[in-house]
Amino acid sequence: MLRNSIVGGFLLKEVRMKLKIYLFRHAQTYYNRAHRFTGWKDSKLTPLGRKQAKKIALLLKGKKIDIAYQSHLSRSKETLREVLKFHPECRKVLTDDRIIERSYGTLQGMSHNSYLKLKEKEHCDVIWHWHNVDHLSRREQQKATNLCQQDLHTIRRSYTTIPPEGESIMMVEKRVKSFIKDLLQLMRKEKMNAVISAHGNSMRPFRRYFEKLSVQEMMKLENPWDDYFEYMVEVK
Repeated sequence: MLRNSIVGGFLLKEVRMKLKIYLFRHAQTYYNRAHRFTGWKDSKLTPLGRKQAKKIALLLKGKKIDIAYQSHLSRSKETLREVLKFHPECRKVLTDDRIIERSYGTLQGMSHNSYLKLKEKEHCDVIWHWHNVDHLSRREQQKATNLCQQDLHTIRRSYTTIPPEGESIMMVEKRVKSFIKDLLQLMRKEKMNAVISAHGNSMRPFRRYFEKLSVQEMMKLENPWDDYFEYMVEVK
C-alpha cells in the first residue's frame, strides 16, 4: 500500500511493507492418535505425523522466513525442524512457551475413553445415591452416559472450564495475546517474517486475533496437522 505526502512541494510516496506470519500446528503425535489428553506431556510424532510435517514444509518452501518460534515440546520442534530445512535465510529460532499447548493438569496422559469411564462411574454413583437402588435401569445408564459425553465436550470445548490443576482456554489466550503483542513489536522493528510452530489449543487465540472471531467461533475451530495459516502485518 502506498501513502502519499507532500514535502517542500514534492509529492513523496511512502511504501508500507507487508510482512507475513506463517502459523501451523505440530503434526500428529502418538497421544493424538490414541485420543489422549496431551497438554504439556511430551509425545513424539507418528510416522503419519512425520509425513504431515514434510507436507507443511513443502507448502512453506517458497516463503521467506526470518525468525521462527517453537515451544519446548518435541512435537513443536520436530515439525519446525522439517520446515526450516528449506529456509537457510532464517536468522533465529526461539523457544517461547507462551505458545505451548493448554495444560490439562491431572488429566494429562489419560485417554478420552478412560475419562468417560471415570465420569460415568461418578454420575452412576450420584444416581444410585439419590434413587437408593442396587442397579440402574437402561434409561438411567443412558442418562449417565450422556452426562459423560457432555463433560468431555465441556473439558475440550469450553472457554472458561479449568481441568483439575490445568488451564482454561481463556488462560491460554492471555499468554498467547502477550506473545502476539511482543511478536508484532519485533516484526515492525526488525522488518521480519515469522513462522510459528504452535499447538492445537494455542492456535485458537492466534486465529481469533487475526481472523476477528468471536469466542464461540474460536471454540468451534478444528486446526489441521498438515496445513498452515498466513497473516499479513503492514508496517511503514
